[in-house]
Amino acid sequence: MIDQQASLPSEPPEKTRIVILISGSGSNMTAIADEISRGSMDAEVSAVICNVPEAAGIQKARDRDLETQVIDHRNFTSREEFDLNLMRAIDDYSPDLIVLAGFMRILTPDFVRRYEGRMLNIHPSLLPAYQGLHTHQRALDAGDRKHGVTVHFVTEILDDGPNVIQAVVPVLDGDDATSLQKRVQLQEHIIYPIAVKWFVEGRLTMVGNTALMDGQPLPVTGVQLES
Repeated sequence: MIDQQASLPSEPPEKTRIVILISGSGSNMTAIADEISRGSMDAEVSAVICNVPEAAGIQKARDRDLETQVIDHRNFTSREEFDLNLMRAIDDYSPDLIVLAGFMRILTPDFVRRYEGRMLNIHPSLLPAYQGLHTHQRALDAGDRKHGVTVHFVTEILDDGPNVIQAVVPVLDGDDATSLQKRVQLQEHIIYPIAVKWFVEGRLTMVGNTALMDGQPLPVTGVQLES
């Protein structure tokens, strides 16, 4: 007798659902979305959510047929109220991963705890150096010969979560903050899709305050690439 149940085709595995948060040009969002569209990872961008109605990244997302939402933080009386509404919008998509791609908001502890271990951020310095703003000028002012960019897991302390991957960029004679930023940004568009792909493949996880690759702790720098 034929086991008809066993002969039924199996359901294809669901794609990893990603929600991307932006505030500006959306260049890292497009780098990730374009890599997904090329089929390099089994994922989908469920939504792009932006807190700045005039941000150029909104149209870039729409040009790629990505669902977009705008939640203007200026419409809320407190950071907590904004974050609560943002969480509700995110949870409508049941995402596996939250990607902060130039999202210029300091998140409340409740927000971070809700998505801990499945939220990535990119920061334009070799963390833990130069947390916060104006990283390129600060590297120049310090006379650094190397600068770069870091993808890290998000924790409650700003720019302090465990590092996943860094790209190191040399500081050249004659560099100013603008020229240095341009070279760093080129590396952002390379390493952020790599980190997302590792997560999608199940290779990248966070346990406690440690980033793991294939179950092994990453170094403090994360994987470090020289450009």
